[in-house]
Amino acid sequence: MASRPNMMAPICLVENNNEHLSVNQKALEILDQISQPVVVVAIAGLYRTGKSYLMNQLAGQNHGFPLGSTVQSQTKGIWMWCVPHPYKSDCTLVLLDTEGLGDVEKGDPKNDSWIFALAVLLCSSFVYNSLSTINHQALEQLHYVTELTELIRAKSSPKSDGIEDSIEFVSFFPDFIWAVRDFTLELKLNGHPITADEYLENALKLVLGMNHKAQISNLPRECIRHFFPRRKCFVFDRPTNDKKLLANIEKVADNQLDSNFKEQIKNFCSYIFTQGRTKTLREGIMVTGKRLRTLVVTYVDAINSGAVPCLENAMMTLAQIENTGAVQKAANHYSEQMAQRVSFPTDTLQELLDQHAACEKEAIAIFMENSFKDDNQAFQKNLVEIIKDKKDGFLLQNEDASVKYCQDKLEQLSKSLMESISAGIFSVPGGHKLYMETKERIERDYWQVPRKGVKANEVLQRFLQSQAAIENSILQADKALTDGEKAMAVERAKKEAAEKEQELLRQKLQEQQQEMEAQKRSLEENILQLKEKLERDRENILREQNMMLEHKLKVQEDLLREGFKKKSEELNAEINHLRNIIDTTQNDNSSWIEKAINRIVPEIFSIVCSPGKVIGNIVRGIGSLFKKK
Repeated sequence: MASRPNMMAPICLVENNNEHLSVNQKALEILDQISQPVVVVAIAGLYRTGKSYLMNQLAGQNHGFPLGSTVQSQTKGIWMWCVPHPYKSDCTLVLLDTEGLGDVEKGDPKNDSWIFALAVLLCSSFVYNSLSTINHQALEQLHYVTELTELIRAKSSPKSDGIEDSIEFVSFFPDFIWAVRDFTLELKLNGHPITADEYLENALKLVLGMNHKAQISNLPRECIRHFFPRRKCFVFDRPTNDKKLLANIEKVADNQLDSNFKEQIKNFCSYIFTQGRTKTLREGIMVTGKRLRTLVVTYVDAINSGAVPCLENAMMTLAQIENTGAVQKAANHYSEQMAQRVSFPTDTLQELLDQHAACEKEAIAIFMENSFKDDNQAFQKNLVEIIKDKKDGFLLQNEDASVKYCQDKLEQLSKSLMESISAGIFSVPGGHKLYMETKERIERDYWQVPRKGVKANEVLQRFLQSQAAIENSILQADKALTDGEKAMAVERAKKEAAEKEQELLRQKLQEQQQEMEAQKRSLEENILQLKEKLERDRENILREQNMMLEHKLKVQEDLLREGFKKKSEELNAEINHLRNIIDTTQNDNSSWIEKAINRIVPEIFSIVCSPGKVIGNIVRGIGSLFKKK
């Protein structure tokens, strides 16, 4: 299955029929073919502000997303274009162009909010496109950001005050990039030159005052500052002052565009390509095209059902799908590698068990790499069961191959013996001695055959047992032997048979011990890799929590510096809550991992370990032989 897309043009991902959102199956099929991590860039803004032009530039094309030249919105729903990332060969760039906000032709303005929320949920870089300046009116038009707390949930059961949701938005919200088009002002503040980023941050400063108007004005500013830690701003001159050219901008030659505009477009694209992050979920879970497909379906289904899209629920849905695939991928790897590395029959059982251990270790590592949120390790236990069954199958295959090979060799080696018995060659005085010499030569030749496998002793033992009656018949008919010599030969044959039986049981006991060691090794490998994964997960959680705390502290510091002492103090509840969470993660980590290990050990043990009665039977068998002696 292809891991890189080959899309010549965009395709509608989410269709907006005003009252209902639907997902385009063809678009989902494209995402399903992308196994690479994705860098997802979404753009939103008022309709007819040039969003699609920017996205086409990111795709390296002048054409693609429909631009339109009238006051009518061209893009409906969310359109998608997957292209190879120009700088990261191991990633795919997914561009999402959303329909224009504020379209007067829409029947339900609520759809704007859902499209906006979907774009935020799906992307790793969110571009907000507006015209002219970042002023009070521009911020008022960005009221959609203030609705995110009502349209998105971080957890399925948030606290009633929503404090956990508002805190955790920081951990999975995308980078925020404000693109100001047709910018005609000078980038100056108090007579001093400033950067576009400084221009944005200054525009996001809160308005002083406690009246209703100030509070309404500050709401989008606060939301942007609280939810989007990484912010960037780009300002663009008009592409050209020729209105006729503007109407068909996609057909305008490069040399007809304003030089400043071309440089600004170049800088914008360069930033997206170099600084745009891979889409990740909570706890550092990387999103591939396949995973993005699941997220789109899950979120749209939630919206259509009247529910609020929830990241935790989406991750659980994704985990079920991904963990099932991780089990299958790991199991397939085990089977493929065992088939490649093992030649049946193996010379010894240990040879097969060593290959099993190596392949199992790799399979567990593949599962750990591709799975996440395996609560109670249900999927890991499933993998243990599958590998156990597959190992048992290889053990049987190895035994069957050994039996067949040994029987074929013995049949070849004993052919002349059988012919001699049929011809009566040994039915003469001295025939018993001749028979025994022939049989011993067959045994010697048999043991010279290489790689007979684990059933070599057993097959030989069965052959010798099949010859016992014939051997006794030849012995009793041999007139060259006295009755005493015959009695001694009978006892000698019984003793040799008992010794061979004892040797066979010793081998079985040794193999049983080897299997027990292999089971112990399997248990230890599963526990070791689980412990390492849990520790990595804990590090990711701590890193995420500390990032959230650092951001909240910066917001608090900025508020205090700007003179909003009360708002600054109001953040103390969130900050203290975060600190408590971090302390819990740090202090309870060992016990948490220990509990998980202690819970799974007996369950894996019961899967991989054979019943002890098998060993008991072998021990009793050897004991009975000693008694007979």
